[in-house]
Parts: sequence; C-alpha cells; structure tokens
Amino acid sequence: MAESNFGDHEDVEQEQTEEKPYMCEECGYSTAKRTDFFRHMRTHTGEKPFKCDQCDYSANRKSHLDRHRVKHTGEKPYMCEKCSYWTADKSALSRHMRTHTGERPFKCDLCDYSAALKNTLDCHRVNHTGKQPFICGECGYGTAKKTDLSIHMRTHTGEKPYKCDQCDYAATRKFHLESHRRKHTGEKPYMCGKCGYRTGDKSDLSRHIRTHTGEKPYKCDMCDYSAAQKSNLDIHRVRHTGEKPYMCGECGYRTAHKYVLFKHMRTHTGEKPYKCDQCDFAVTRKSILEKHRLKHNHQVANPSCVGSVRTEQP
Repeated sequence: MAESNFGDHEDVEQEQTEEKPYMCEECGYSTAKRTDFFRHMRTHTGEKPFKCDQCDYSANRKSHLDRHRVKHTGEKPYMCEKCSYWTADKSALSRHMRTHTGERPFKCDLCDYSAALKNTLDCHRVNHTGKQPFICGECGYGTAKKTDLSIHMRTHTGEKPYKCDQCDYAATRKFHLESHRRKHTGEKPYMCGKCGYRTGDKSDLSRHIRTHTGEKPYKCDMCDYSAAQKSNLDIHRVRHTGEKPYMCGECGYRTAHKYVLFKHMRTHTGEKPYKCDQCDFAVTRKSILEKHRLKHNHQVANPSCVGSVRTEQP
C-alpha cells in the first residue's frame, strides 16, 4: 500500500486534534496513526523492507526508495513556479513552496511555536519534554533523536561517508554534500520572496528569511533569551550549565561547541581544507584564508609590490 504524503493538511489537522494511542516504548514517540507507528519503529529495529532493483540500496520507507530511484533516472519532473527550483520528489516541492508562502502548518500544542516542517516541530518539542534517551558513550552527549546520535558519533570516528564525485570533499551529512555540489554547478535554487536573495543551501534561506520576520524560534528554558539560530542558543546555554560535552579523543581537550572541536581536531590531523585558488597556500581556518587573499588583491592593485606568500604559522 502506498504511503501517505506527510505534507497533506489532512494529516496535520489529524495529528493535532486526535488522541495519540500508539506510543513507542523505546523513546516515547506517540502518534494517532498505526501506519506512522510502524514506520517509526523501523528507526529502532533498523528494518529496511523497501529494496532498489538496480543497486543494493534499501530504505525503511517507500517514499525514500522512490526518491532514491531518481538517482538512476535523473528525472526531476516537479518544478517551482516561483523560482527555478526543480525536484524529483513531489513532497519536497510542497515543502519548498512554504519558503515562498511562509506557511507553517505544524503547530506546537504546548506553546505558540509553528514550523514549516514536521521534523522541525519534533525537534522543538524536545524543549518542552527535555527527554534525551540517546547518549554518546565517548563524551556523554545526549539527544532526543537516534539519527542525531549516529551523526554525532562521526565527530569521534572521523567518518565522512558522503563523498563528492568531482573533488576530494567528503562530509558527515548528506545535506552538506548537496550544498557543496552546488559550488561546482553554481546552482542556487532557493530564493527569498521578499528581496530576491538566492542561495544553494535550503537552511541558509530559512535563516535569511528570519532577517525579514525577526523570528527567534529558539528559546532558552532558563532565562528569556531567544535566538534566530539553534547554534546561537546552544552557545548561550553553556553560560548556564558550564557543560563541555565535546571531547577530543587524542588529547582530552573539551569544549562546549561542536564546531570548536572540529577546528581543534585539525591540529592532530594536519588537515587544511581551506585552499587558495591563486597559489598553493592552505590553512585550517577560513578566516585565515580570507586574510591571505587580501595579499593577492593588494598585489593586483599595486603591481610594483611583489612579495612572497607566507605559509600558515603554527
């Protein structure tokens, strides 16, 4: 039986008005629909009953398999009439249209928060429950979502399973790779309906739109602070807790911020991902590369000023 479209308003209204008798004993997830419950349980069991007949890919949802098959065909039949966005997934087009309409059909039943995507609402609800059943054995990091824990573990293992087929870039998350690929194509399918701002990154557009709306959906549960971005809220919360959940497995260095740990790890790996496109200079931090590029700009403006380009200082 074909799966229902999670973007339908009927599903949204049903979820918010009906009782939710089906509850997961593993994580507390509850739903009004039996089919949703069975699909959810696959996130715990790892069952992937939907198999691709052209490769060894398998999925826990039929809709995921349908999206995967497009990789074999390359077909993208669904087009946005507002901008040049194309997609192979009808539900993805429905979600995309909300970036133009501002529609937020998923509403929190405990506060006035609303979201354009169901998974965004699910993440928000954790702010009310505080449940974080999935714990990292390496550093104590806790999360409400099993998938978040799997992604977090890559900060310890260094695993980057998503690889670019045009360069040596690799990422821990699929959407990071998708955003990176647009650097090769120059594609910017996401456009702001207010000012025409375009970007190749969907989350970047969401953040940009808040500059128009002034929305700050991420709220501190210990004071009246609120933020437009979750990362800013995470940084703020450390002021209350003093917690430093991210730890380096090489030297024991601890930090409150995931991105700081990523930067720190480069002192061990020697990785220098930021490369100058005008010489062989490479560095661990983007800000250092930007300063370096000014030397090239200065030389163009002053041809008589010729000097050697220094490598990054340790």
